[in-house]
Amino acid sequence: MNVRKDRIFISKYKAQSLCVYYLCGQTWSVIKMDRFNFSFGATTKLYFGTGKLSILHTLHLPGKRALVVISNGRSARVSGALDRTLNELRQAGVWTVIYDKVGANPTKEMVEEGASLFCENECDFIVALGGGSVLDAAKVMAFNANNQGDLWDYVLSGTGRKKPATADPFPWIAIPTTAGTGSEVDALGVISNLKTKEKLGIFGGFAVYAIVDPELMVSVPPRYTAFQGFDALFHSLEGYIGNMSNAWSDAIQEQAIRHVAMYLPRAYRDGNDMEARAGMAYASTMSGYSMVVTSCTAEHSIEHALSAYHEALPHGAGLIMICKAYFSTIIGQGVAGERFVKMARMLGCEDASRPEDFLAALEELMRVCEVNDLKMSDYGITPEEFDEMADNAMTVMVRCWSKDLCPLTHDEIVSILKASYR
Repeated sequence: MNVRKDRIFISKYKAQSLCVYYLCGQTWSVIKMDRFNFSFGATTKLYFGTGKLSILHTLHLPGKRALVVISNGRSARVSGALDRTLNELRQAGVWTVIYDKVGANPTKEMVEEGASLFCENECDFIVALGGGSVLDAAKVMAFNANNQGDLWDYVLSGTGRKKPATADPFPWIAIPTTAGTGSEVDALGVISNLKTKEKLGIFGGFAVYAIVDPELMVSVPPRYTAFQGFDALFHSLEGYIGNMSNAWSDAIQEQAIRHVAMYLPRAYRDGNDMEARAGMAYASTMSGYSMVVTSCTAEHSIEHALSAYHEALPHGAGLIMICKAYFSTIIGQGVAGERFVKMARMLGCEDASRPEDFLAALEELMRVCEVNDLKMSDYGITPEEFDEMADNAMTVMVRCWSKDLCPLTHDEIVSILKASYR
């Protein structure tokens, strides 16, 4: 068996367990990991389906004064989603104030400003209407509003000061307008600290309700439909080959992967294809649940380093740029070979027999969605940053970095970045 010192190494998947080899002193030991051993604590009540936004006013809402969080763009206003949401809240007798400054990669300053606006207006819950960045920002605002002060006091990784929370987050409601992050059903919000060049997950709490209405996603342009769809795909692909994989996560992730393969090309070609929009919304939400029961892996750690240094880089685009080099590296480690064959078949390569067939299937999906030509250099990324980015990936997002079957070294991460650079 090809093993490397001081590295966890998973030799193969079995039907009910994983064989894990690890170095203890100079002796290789084996642990059997039970695939029927997992936990799941999501508390969000999910309402899913076309037209579901219209039920918002009928729900037992958690307050009477809402901070409505939207992006700094015009999409929520132009599409009519904001007016529809405000009308629903008015029908329920809820007073509202709007925070509309959330960018593609929400920052510490945005969260603190939104939390201050919440407190100044004596709000008692938050409604997040937008893509994953809006949902992430809103859930962390809900935390910061009830645990006031510098947000980084409460951050548990990176340069965070690890102060314990003194109160539960305020309640919040998730209304996604994109299909990508699955942030409506998980409890972590990814926030950037531009001063320290960190982008990491912060606990914000589960939404009280998630209303996933594919009608709200029709106006997303093709390019961003693809970026967001690949984000959803990678959540499940990573979880499927990660070291937290289990029987339940398999079921969730396999559903998500197959739905992306089936519906993303259609949603990309025709944004008004409601079946495709619903299929992608479903894949995104399932991939959100994937992150609740398992985790993303180092692919996400590496991308978070890229977009922490370059705020304008869309998260999905960054993942697409590095995906082939990342998965090629994992295949080269000799781990999870059968899993890659299964994923290739889920992506449409029915006669797949080798892990490398997965790379071909992934490349084909990228080609169909016209995202196989993305360049890091277009976003100002330079190779001179790669060493520092590798350190960032291994320390700031250590939770994801540690979830690969065979954790990547600094040199491997640099090699992935170099191979991905154009």
